[in-house]
Amino acid sequence: MKRLLVLLMVAMTAGQGLGQKVMKPNVLIILMDDMGYGDTEPYGMTGISTPNFNRLCGEGTRFTHYNVGQPVCTASRAALLTGCYPNRVGMWGALLPGSKIALDPKEETLAMLLKKNGYVTGMLGKWHLGNKPSYWPLHYGFDSFLGLPYSHDIWPRDKDGNPITDQKNMRSLWPELTMIEGDRVVDTIKTHAQQEQFTTLFTERAEKFIRANRQHPWLLYLAQPMPHVPLAVSEKFRGKSELGLFGDVIMELDWSLGQIMKTLDETGQAKNTILIVASDNGPWLNFGNHAGSSGDSGRERERRSRVGRGCL
Repeated sequence: MKRLLVLLMVAMTAGQGLGQKVMKPNVLIILMDDMGYGDTEPYGMTGISTPNFNRLCGEGTRFTHYNVGQPVCTASRAALLTGCYPNRVGMWGALLPGSKIALDPKEETLAMLLKKNGYVTGMLGKWHLGNKPSYWPLHYGFDSFLGLPYSHDIWPRDKDGNPITDQKNMRSLWPELTMIEGDRVVDTIKTHAQQEQFTTLFTERAEKFIRANRQHPWLLYLAQPMPHVPLAVSEKFRGKSELGLFGDVIMELDWSLGQIMKTLDETGQAKNTILIVASDNGPWLNFGNHAGSSGDSGRERERRSRVGRGCL
């Protein structure tokens, strides 16, 4: 990340010696949760229409060889924000409600670096780097935050939102999932219907952030909770794909990307925004047809054969 920032700063100042006004580029990072390599059309998916992913790859650069810090939520997100191997900064695995550790606020994040250089910084979606208010995004360089403390399956309920009553199941002891704004809990997520609104909610807030800050350079980190299980999709995309609920979720994420790109176009910021779309790791394959594709053609065929069987 530091190397990327150095390159950005060089680009920002390259024309200053000629008396030219150089605009600092906006930075927009959209991170999907558990999306597989093969879950969009540019990477081989069939049966799901992803026109906005197609457009992005057609107009930009498509990366085909890369790694994340670790194939698990907390560690890979720590690597993204710090540019460090996650174990080096004490982050590994995935934090649960009882975890005693968090990303050290003294670690330098991309948000901190850009904020020092005059950027407005915002985050939306899933955090998963600390469970207490003192370890939420506002303490790591972000000016604003609306989102979840961790994955939306970390709640005392099953995939359909029904309370878990078996006390032998550790999930029954977990607290209710909360929605956080800034450093304050603003809602409690107790139903699957509430989770179905996540993609739309964070998309609309991303559009609002982009429009509100068009006069300033900005960083927006949008960490979508989907397509991590439990899969949840709004009514407008339910039943729209050929690949069941998972396909519906991918179509809604494609719609979200399209809305954000449209907002950049409408506000005249598209040419001055570095847009990066990635996944935090890869698909959680043991969830069957509720998981994505790693891009392996044989595994993809086998996964599709289970669509409609309710395999989880």
